[in-house]
Amino acid sequence: MAQSEQIQQQGGGAPVPAAATPDGPIHLTDKAVTMVKQTREQEGIEESFGLRVAVRGGGCSGFEYALDFENEPRDNDHVLEYDGLRVFVDALSARYLQGTEIDYVFGMQGAGFKFNNPKATGTCGCGSSFAV
Repeated sequence: MAQSEQIQQQGGGAPVPAAATPDGPIHLTDKAVTMVKQTREQEGIEESFGLRVAVRGGGCSGFEYALDFENEPRDNDHVLEYDGLRVFVDALSARYLQGTEIDYVFGMQGAGFKFNNPKATGTCGCGSSFAV
């Protein structure tokens, strides 16, 4: 994703209902899908590329979210589709992301992707890392 885009995470919020993620561990809102497609286009990435959503060790709270574009899924990926956008989530990341809703928000502190992760027990001040 573009360096200027901020990744935010919201912890302690109400869990996302199970019905919101019937086909996989995460759910992208319509606004998030639109913004991913716009970003892909602005960065000159082919429409065949999907969005990889992952969790990595790091950040001040222990884990951080990672978003990137990738052409093909890996063997252990959950492959989701939202309005023609493929989304890849590896099996290990899926354990930490189960029930997570990803939205795109505009606010006083800027705009960015916001993760509402019911598994997060704490977050850092910058909003891009979390603990479970």
